[in-house]
Amino acid sequence: MPYSPETQAEVDTIVARYRDHTRSAVMPLLHLLQSIDGRVSPEAIEYIAERLDLTTAHVTGVASFYTMYKRKASGKHHVGVCVNSLCGLLGGDAIWQTLVDEGGAVHNDTTPDGEFTFERIECQAACTHAPVMTVDWEFMDQMTPEKARQLLADLRAGNEVRSTRGPVITSWEHTERVLSGYDDHAADEGPAADALMLAGLEAFKRQNGQEG
Repeated sequence: MPYSPETQAEVDTIVARYRDHTRSAVMPLLHLLQSIDGRVSPEAIEYIAERLDLTTAHVTGVASFYTMYKRKASGKHHVGVCVNSLCGLLGGDAIWQTLVDEGGAVHNDTTPDGEFTFERIECQAACTHAPVMTVDWEFMDQMTPEKARQLLADLRAGNEVRSTRGPVITSWEHTERVLSGYDDHAADEGPAADALMLAGLEAFKRQNGQEG
């Protein structure tokens, strides 16, 4: 077995959630083992396939379809920049270029110091706060090249960095473990929906004579 008894016990816990639909455990198991290996390794694919009585082709198909699963070793932090139309027009392209210049890495590449893996993302579903970035899948809203440069500097220095609408940034591997289903009890950290998110709802209410 390629993994420790502790990891195997965690795998068993995840598989038990799905009972008669164990193939549904593929995605959380990929996140869990990615949090340990720093990527989806061939060993992880073989282990998941054997544990769930699936083919390695099936597990590989899932891992290769979703971009959140990485086949190359990732940095301590995953940094995504939205470059879709709205974010791009409002500064996303300039932010991306700042990251490339500051970090010395390109799309789906890791900086030489191993701190960051950069990814151009087509949409972060946060147009109200454009241009947006994510760090370890936590939102950094209304960014600028200067803010992006400072963000990298703070993370490199080990300074506390809090996401705009979420918890303090930890690491990509920590977030991957959370995505596998293990609660870090940080879901309620950070503000709830803000005025930008609720602007459309408030406009609808005004148009329909509703208040509050």
